[in-house]
Amino acid sequence: MTDHPLPAGPRARDDRREPLSLRRRLLLGILVPVIAFVAFNTASIYREALEAVNTAYDRTLLASARSIGEQLEVRGYEDGAQIFATVPYSTLETFEADNQSRLYYRVSDQRGTLVSGFGELAFWRGRIPDRPPYSALATFYDDVFRGQPVRVAALLQPVSGGSGRGMAVVQVAETLELRHTLAQQVLQDTLQRQAVLVVVIAGIVVVVVHVSIRPVRRLSTVLRDRAEDDLMPLDAPNAPRELRPLVDAANQLMARLQHSLDHQKRFVRDAAHQLRTPLAVLKVQVQSAQRGDVPPRQAFDEIGSTVDRATVLANQLLALARAGQERQRPESPDREKPVVDFAAVVRDIALDLSPLVAAQDLDFSLDVSAAPMRADLWMLRELVRNLLHNAIRHSPQGAPLAIRLERDGDRATLTISDAGPGIEPALRERLFQPFAAGNARGGSGLGLAICLEIVQALGGRIVLDNRPAGPRDGGAGDRALAGRPGLDAIAVLPLAGPGPGGAARA
Repeated sequence: MTDHPLPAGPRARDDRREPLSLRRRLLLGILVPVIAFVAFNTASIYREALEAVNTAYDRTLLASARSIGEQLEVRGYEDGAQIFATVPYSTLETFEADNQSRLYYRVSDQRGTLVSGFGELAFWRGRIPDRPPYSALATFYDDVFRGQPVRVAALLQPVSGGSGRGMAVVQVAETLELRHTLAQQVLQDTLQRQAVLVVVIAGIVVVVVHVSIRPVRRLSTVLRDRAEDDLMPLDAPNAPRELRPLVDAANQLMARLQHSLDHQKRFVRDAAHQLRTPLAVLKVQVQSAQRGDVPPRQAFDEIGSTVDRATVLANQLLALARAGQERQRPESPDREKPVVDFAAVVRDIALDLSPLVAAQDLDFSLDVSAAPMRADLWMLRELVRNLLHNAIRHSPQGAPLAIRLERDGDRATLTISDAGPGIEPALRERLFQPFAAGNARGGSGLGLAICLEIVQALGGRIVLDNRPAGPRDGGAGDRALAGRPGLDAIAVLPLAGPGPGGAARA
């Protein structure tokens, strides 16, 4: 039975969704605010146009009310005044702009008694504002007449004549069809103009974005067409200022890759060269044992010794490669090194190598202070082991050998002092290079190279100083070395914190 893969669900499809391109990001980032502004501007223009239309038609509505007020007559005075009106509908036809809207009027006295016009039109019982919009006792309001929305102008019209004096209320209502038609026309014209504006802006943005990202496309083409082993720096003198950080970061990355590749090639070359010798010796020893040139016991001892040296060399090569990788690995908050007590590491390594110290009958002294630091345990152990092993190998029989670990502010200083012959000035510059052995007996020349890689990976420094003969102040180990020349191997490493710390462990 064949298993068929299940189709990916919505979540899986969302996980595979490609991020927005730079072109689309720029277009959205520019066009969205522009469209929002244009929409806001269109609404503002429409409101202003509608207010202008209402103002114009309100002025016409007031003119019609005044025309009616001019045809009124009065008999009597004040409260006893009676208003008379003879207003033919033809008077309002001159104010009807077209056949869409209709005008209705009502003439009343101050008490609301109908004098002329349409009685269904409700009597106005409001008040004139303190500052009317026109130089007349008039106001405007919205109402409903015969089920249709209307705009009403209410005018307080003084009426006087030889037979009396009084006050009439003239109301003229207009349906809103014409106003709505004109407002829609204004809105349509505004939208058309704004749409043309948006299209023009969008076209300009597309062209500008296309031209602006052309250097990015050229840069991507250069990188895509490069050979896989071409790690030369990018040459982009005409790149925009915004692309300079990207170009610089790419060049720095290529430089690191080139350095790593060169380091790897050198390591493979040196490892092959160094392993070739013990393997060739081992082959000769095996062939000699097969021919019976030497006794079996001696042949096995020689083979075992060669295998041991090859094993040590292989382990040192692996340690050197691992230390180099740690030094080139960038710091990451997701990978925080543990806190290790360097003093405990020094004591453990000294105990491990105590048989070698005893074999040479060395006057050994150890003076360490708690020194917590952030580091991988294997790195500190490898550092101390290589430095101490070199010091033991170079120390004469019965000579003093001192280890001192001191704290100085935020750093710890490890000093391993021997009474050996020291190093020649000509060798000082290249002793930390792989396979650059000095006058060590049986050494591969990798120990100090491993120490340098580890110290640099931990952000410290290491030096080898020849110690001249003369008085020397210090502990018991220093007093034993007083007056004797030798070598001081000094490694300075940063501490993890201001105090010993309860979290320190080894």
